[in-house]
Amino acid sequence: MAAVKINELHKSDLPWILEYDESKCIQCGKCTAVCSFNAIKPAVEIRKKSNSITEKNKTERVLVIKQNISLDNYCRGCGMCANVCPNGAIRLIRNKDDKYSVAYRANKADSFKKGGRSNLNTEGRTLDKIKIGRISQMTDPSLDAQRHTFELRTPFGRVLKADKLNFDVKDGKIVETTQLPPNRWIYPIIFGDMSIGAVSWRMWEAMAIATAYLNEVMGIPIRMCTGEGGIPTKLLKSRYVKYMILQIASGHFGWNRIIKAMPDMTEDPAGILIKIGQGAKPGDGGLLLASKVARYVQEIRGVPRADLLSPPTHQGLYSIEESVQKMFLSMNAAFKFKVPVAIKVAASVTSVPVYNNLLRDPYNIVGGFFLDGLAAGTGAAHEISLNHTGHPITSKLRDCYLTAVKQGRQGEIPLFAGGGLGQTGSFAADAFKLICLGANGVFTGRMLLEIAGCVGSDTGKCNACNTGLCPAGIAAQNDNLVKRLDVDKVAQNLVNYILATDIELKKLMAPIGCSSLPIGRSDALITVDKHISTRLDIQYAC
Repeated sequence: MAAVKINELHKSDLPWILEYDESKCIQCGKCTAVCSFNAIKPAVEIRKKSNSITEKNKTERVLVIKQNISLDNYCRGCGMCANVCPNGAIRLIRNKDDKYSVAYRANKADSFKKGGRSNLNTEGRTLDKIKIGRISQMTDPSLDAQRHTFELRTPFGRVLKADKLNFDVKDGKIVETTQLPPNRWIYPIIFGDMSIGAVSWRMWEAMAIATAYLNEVMGIPIRMCTGEGGIPTKLLKSRYVKYMILQIASGHFGWNRIIKAMPDMTEDPAGILIKIGQGAKPGDGGLLLASKVARYVQEIRGVPRADLLSPPTHQGLYSIEESVQKMFLSMNAAFKFKVPVAIKVAASVTSVPVYNNLLRDPYNIVGGFFLDGLAAGTGAAHEISLNHTGHPITSKLRDCYLTAVKQGRQGEIPLFAGGGLGQTGSFAADAFKLICLGANGVFTGRMLLEIAGCVGSDTGKCNACNTGLCPAGIAAQNDNLVKRLDVDKVAQNLVNYILATDIELKKLMAPIGCSSLPIGRSDALITVDKHISTRLDIQYAC
């Protein structure tokens, strides 16, 4: 009898266990063909033909499907094999006693990395404990959500107080005596920053198509953030760049191409977003593994095929003051002070001091403050960062807003919030509640992936965005996997979802009697949790 090798990886150590019913299998091969992780394989088992002990050497070879027991090719639980099996011969079972991450660290001497999002979910969702409790009725009638006209636009760009506006009257016309900060009126939802490389080119193209269609056909002025890594030159030189917020992160990937294209740009971009941090892994730089750096990603970013690491900070910026003077001033100057420049930071206890300092910016050039909470998704991160760093978005957004209120400066630098919106099904409700708590708008990335057909979940299913082997073709770079994504269908689904969200936002605005966005209208909210009531300064209800 062979000795039991207790230090080797066993099936019981893996996060997902394959259950295979041989009697239902027709050996079509669909399951092994669809598995992008090579987690299952065809195998041959040698079995006795007879149950009799006296009959010997009467065996047969049987073709079966087996699970790979490997640190590299292991099942992520995406369920694609079960989806394509015509007879239901395969079933995946989550192993609650898995030790994979422990085995990985012990064998690889490396930190365990993954994509997707945090899977701890130990805090509970604050937004689910908040309700819209102020309903206008007889004395202050509700609006008709179907017939009333609603203004769902929010400023993107610095908003000056009335006493700082410099106007004069000449020939009966109001004219500016000094140039005002650039400002755009946009829809309060922004397609969040996911780069070409983090997502496949087909997914990125679908988002760009949906953005253009919503603006030009549906009249919804939604904006899309490009993410770090640049964008195609043809798009930079097209009129559609006016719907794009160009992101510059600490790696500065892709900006050589953007700078070279600037003389030929026919339109100004919608804005510039300087990413300092992200909520999923605050204080940590970006990470795009070499396996996802396809040839076109190399060309856009101007890099070789290698792991692309962004530093945790913008090199040369060591204070808020330097950030304003160097980065913001240079980006504003580059676009002749005609394009709003905003900053994105991870929600943390340091968010309020940063926002407070930017409010006092004497140049009035900071055009937006994007605050990213810990429930946001990410393309790749160390598990330790995903699960154990960050701050929920709700309280930090509220702190920033109330800080501005105390100074009478709310709304001067528009607040945009993100991080786990729509996690429990209702994106519109989450967005509305954050707006009532002080946000001018919201941004989302993970919701877009779900609309596109992401098979991952917040409970550890799949979450392999970092590998480039996304079974849905959303975060993949392999040509065969990318082809699984239908660009037109995804674009249509994104458009439909925004149209549905538009209806739902109006259905929440109408009962409280608001025809414009209820920014900071915390009196419309109630909560059944006393701690949330105290922390966010909203009404407690029981």
